[in-house]
Amino acid sequence: MDNIRQGIILKGVGGFYDVLDTAAGLVYTCKARGVHRKSGGTSPLPGDSVTFKVIDEKDLSGFIDEIGERKNEFARPPVANIDQLAIVLAVKSPDPDLSLADKLLITCEAKDISPLILVNKVDLDEDDITASISGIYRKAGYPVILISKVLDIGYDELHQKLKGCKTAFAGQSGVGKSTILNRILNDWVMETGEVSGRIQRGRHTTRHVQLFELDVGGFVLDTPGFSSYTVCDIDHTDLAHLYPEFRKAIGECRFTSCSHVNEPDCRVRELVEKGEADPERYNRYVQFYKELKEAYDNRYRR
Repeated sequence: MDNIRQGIILKGVGGFYDVLDTAAGLVYTCKARGVHRKSGGTSPLPGDSVTFKVIDEKDLSGFIDEIGERKNEFARPPVANIDQLAIVLAVKSPDPDLSLADKLLITCEAKDISPLILVNKVDLDEDDITASISGIYRKAGYPVILISKVLDIGYDELHQKLKGCKTAFAGQSGVGKSTILNRILNDWVMETGEVSGRIQRGRHTTRHVQLFELDVGGFVLDTPGFSSYTVCDIDHTDLAHLYPEFRKAIGECRFTSCSHVNEPDCRVRELVEKGEADPERYNRYVQFYKELKEAYDNRYRR
């Protein structure tokens, strides 16, 4: 039928959803129709691929008919089908939180999301912090982009990395996500329906997840809620498999159930000793492992 369309949810507030008609490029305001949802009545999320029925072409209104199968989803922030997570670190002001970065990378590995490390404010670097951070994560196999608003570097490379992906941004408060997002929203966002009127904004005070369509294809997600994160839903026995630099050694340890913390003849620890894996990143792995193991051991205690 002509009034059944394919779309992507850009935003949801108060039971209403902005749905982009991917063929026509128009944004419709839709309500959800629970009886037709897949996923057992799960509420729609920004990032969902949906079919929707048009009720009024003049008012661009309709209702969501079905929700497509999800690649991944998050409760906080509420979003689905992220392809790429841009993890923003600053060389200073604030000091880089590598523990948060590692937690986000673990989540990327667990949820089939491609990670991208953005090292921001490189113009402030006086202690080779840029080289240190880049070395840690490039050694682990992750792409790293160096960014500076003052020097105007990194943005063209970032633009290409965003191509064709649904990309969310994460990082501690003050690292410069707002500056990067404002550059993206002002320079590279398609003028689609009502969305174009919303990108001219001052201070970054987003309370809702929202997707913006990019001129190179794909979307960038304005996502509050990724400034702090935990890995509590990861099983401690799976943790090492979520570190790319450890994988080649897993299975070669003396003990098949090796935790890579203190057992003898551990091949993962040998990688660290040989300099093939970063020692501080390994130390953070040990801390995460102990926290997850303790939570597992205490799961039935009150």
